[in-house]
This record gives sequence, C-alpha cells and structure tokens, in this order.
Amino acid sequence: MNGASPSDSKTSNPHAVPVFERSDVHPLGLAEWIAAGLSLVWVLFFLLSGALDGEGIGVASWVDPIQSIIALIVPVLLLWAAALSIRSARLVRSESDRLHVMIDALRTAYLTQAQQNAALSEPSMTKKLEEIIEAARSTETALATFQSSRREGATASRDTADSPKVAAPPAEDQGALALGTPADDMKPPLPAHQFIRAMNFPETAEDHDGFVALRMALQDRKASQVIQAAQDVLTLLSQDGIYMDDLRPDMSRPEIWRSFAQGARGKEIATLGGVRDRAALALASARMKQDPIFRDAAHHFLRRFDQMFSDFEAAASDSEISALSETRTARAFMLLGRVAGTFD
Repeated sequence: MNGASPSDSKTSNPHAVPVFERSDVHPLGLAEWIAAGLSLVWVLFFLLSGALDGEGIGVASWVDPIQSIIALIVPVLLLWAAALSIRSARLVRSESDRLHVMIDALRTAYLTQAQQNAALSEPSMTKKLEEIIEAARSTETALATFQSSRREGATASRDTADSPKVAAPPAEDQGALALGTPADDMKPPLPAHQFIRAMNFPETAEDHDGFVALRMALQDRKASQVIQAAQDVLTLLSQDGIYMDDLRPDMSRPEIWRSFAQGARGKEIATLGGVRDRAALALASARMKQDPIFRDAAHHFLRRFDQMFSDFEAAASDSEISALSETRTARAFMLLGRVAGTFD
C-alpha cells in the first residue's frame, strides 16, 4: 500500500500527541477460560452425580426440579460474574495506562511549544534590552558632555587668569566705563526659548540644538545654578530607576503656575504636584528620608527652581510657561515638590 500507516505517522513526529483509542483486549482472557472450565466441570459433575448414584442424569435425584435448575445455574453465574469482574478490572487498568501515556505526551508537547515560543520571543526581548542599553549610554554621554563643558569653561577661566597681563594702553585712549557694574549684568539676557530648551536637557548625543541651548544657559549665572541643581537630582533619581521621560504628570494651567510664582501655597497650587506614579513617589520619598545627600540636593534644587520661576514668570507668556512645565526639570520639581510637601 502507498498510504502511510498509523505507526509511521506517529514515529515521523516525535512531539505529536497520540490518539486516545480503546485497547483491543482478547474476548477470552485467562479469567474467562478458567470460568468456562469450571462451569463445564460443574455441569458435568451435576449431571453425572445422579448417574453415578443410579438415578439417571441426576436431575431426578433432586426433590424439586426448580431447585435442581437453580443449583445448576447459580454456581455458573457466580463463576462468570467473577470472570467478568476480573475482565472489567483488566480493561480499566489498560485504559488507565493509556490515559497516563496520553497525559505524558500532552505535557511533553506543551513544554516543547513553550520552549519554541520562548525561542521566538527571545530576539524581540534582546532587541528591547539593546534599546534600553543604548538609551542609557546616550544619557551617560550627554551627562559627560555637560560635565566636560563646565570643566572646559573653568579651565579656560583659570588659563586666562594665569596668563601674563598685557600693558594697558594710555588712559586717554580708553572709553569711559561705569564703575561697579558686574560683567554678568552687561551680557544680553538669555532668550526664553533657549532657556526652556536647556531646562529640558538634550534628547540624545546628536541633539545639536539642545547642546547649544545648554551651553548658552550654563554661561548665564542664574540659569546655570538651576540647571546644575537639576542635573544633580536627575542623576540621583536615575540611580533608583526614576526617569522623567517615564512620568506623565497632570499638567496645570499657566495661571496656577503664576500663582505659585507670586507666593501662593496650599490648596490653591495643589494641582502642581500632578505626578501620579506611585512607584516613583515611593522611591523618592524613601530616598528623601534615608539619604541625607539626596535630601540636601532635592531641597537645594527646589529653592533654585522657586527663585528662577519667580523671575521667569514676570516676563513669560502663558505658552512659554506651559512649555517650561513640560520639561524634565519641571517634572523633577513636581515629583520632589510633592514628596517634600511643597504643594500641601
């Protein structure tokens, strides 16, 4: 025959689930043969017992014919009842063995399928892990760039201070300068859009506009104080796995921010603490209680942000306030302000 036999189909796929079929038991087992033999012996004994006594076939030897029939049939029925009970027990045991085999096959097939699914999902998990690692590297690169920018600025200032002084030209060739005016006050103010961009920090290591805005903000005395304080708390929060990009706070209206800048506290500005991430709040609260370095950095950042926003609000439009509230620095302020009770 050209068709494949059932045994071939079972051996071709080792993980296939076998079909549960009833076992083919021989109609006459050992118990049936014994019952048949004993029944025949009993019948012969019953019939011949009368012949041996000289009373015919033995039925007439009994007082009552009905009792004779019962005496003949009952032992035979008992023998066959016992034989059928043994046969039923054998069938149940056989079916139980086949059921155990099928359960083992199902378990094996399930484990095999689970391993295959795990093997299929492993590339996607690996890809996600690589993306997380790449994002962490980008963040480290950005932080290193921030620190190197400050170090380069400090080195340049030291080199300028250590360089030999050049003889000043005659007094009559110099223009008149106002005495007592700080150099920072002579610089043009930092544009609002550049300040807001710097408060959000660069997105990636290739974010050219973000680094330009950050360098300009670090050259401004007031802006650099807030940015450095924000960088410190963001770095400390990242050690506990808290990242501002993961937070989705409830945004407040610009007039609520203006009320905060003008000194309002309590329920009037309670909506500023719009961070609802329970895990981030719990971790930050525990860190605030247990880590004095983190607590000092958080309070320092909250003071700097409060002072900065009071000056920023006076000249900022509603759209600029909304843009500032969506930056990473503002989200850190919402999180730490709620933990510290600033909005209570």
